[in-house]
Amino acid sequence: MNRKVTSLDVAARAGVSQSAVSRVFSGASASQRTVDAVREAADHLGYRPNVVARSLITGRSKIIGLVVAYLDNAFYPDALERFSNELQAQGYHILIFMAHGTTSDIDRVVADLLDHQVDGIIAASVGLSDALTDRCRGLNIPVVLFNRGDADPSLPQVTSANFAGGQKVAKYLVQAGYQRIAHISGWSGSKTGQDRAEGFADGLVKAGSQLIAQVDGMYKREVAAAAAQDLVQTYAVDAIFVGNDHMAFAVLDHLRFEMGLSVPDDVAIVGYDDVPMAAWSAFDLTTVRQPSGRMVQATVYMLLALIEGEENLAPKHEIDGELIIRGSTRALEQEA
Repeated sequence: MNRKVTSLDVAARAGVSQSAVSRVFSGASASQRTVDAVREAADHLGYRPNVVARSLITGRSKIIGLVVAYLDNAFYPDALERFSNELQAQGYHILIFMAHGTTSDIDRVVADLLDHQVDGIIAASVGLSDALTDRCRGLNIPVVLFNRGDADPSLPQVTSANFAGGQKVAKYLVQAGYQRIAHISGWSGSKTGQDRAEGFADGLVKAGSQLIAQVDGMYKREVAAAAAQDLVQTYAVDAIFVGNDHMAFAVLDHLRFEMGLSVPDDVAIVGYDDVPMAAWSAFDLTTVRQPSGRMVQATVYMLLALIEGEENLAPKHEIDGELIIRGSTRALEQEA
């Protein structure tokens, strides 16, 4: 049986100390000459560092756990790719767990992540129970919420400026001349959905209008499509703000292909996220752009700072996004 290659073998071939080998594979400071010699020796001998053993010594696994409820919304696959790239650039790896949205399932998944000795956790659009949050704090495992606000002001969270985004949509629709305006919100149990809905209602009032009707779209395409039909038939709405692009695409398709209506001539549609599909000619969706790149960078910065023991970080970080006007709404008169 072939003997397992060790770091001592690599050090001997590279002509360096064992501690130098350790520095190279841990990402610590080392000269380029040392790095090249150690990497060449390791490749020649077929050596791979024992990450598990190193984590026992350093107390760090260099793994970040990410919990996400669903990937149907195109915003999240894009965000996951950005997280993977950003964390790898910082010397970390990402371990992704899927949860199904219920508190008990999310708590179970996070408990599994804790068993995997992760250094920190990113909860993408999911909430944690108070008991699990306290457990993470007790274990000194920082948690940052991504794209999901929380009423607890001490819980680290990174979101877009959802309230302000809703206000922007309201102001624009009123200025564009729409009078019977409705909202298909995101799940009303989420802080994100609540903030966008409250900002939208507030913006309508400030612009001299009012909300005709509001329906909880639950972040589900079929629910949003049925809600849109009811809003048109029951309330004769001429504009609908939909809580995210994922639902807005379903609303657009239903109004045009199932009900035979023209968008924006009969009903205008506005979404939220500005995922790449929103710019496709098939949708041409007016929407609020969620700055996912800046949101991911802010989340990673906050989480790694917490891992390093930083205590003076502001726990809540909101990032403003612009309203992108496309063909699912008519242009303002001064822009026509």
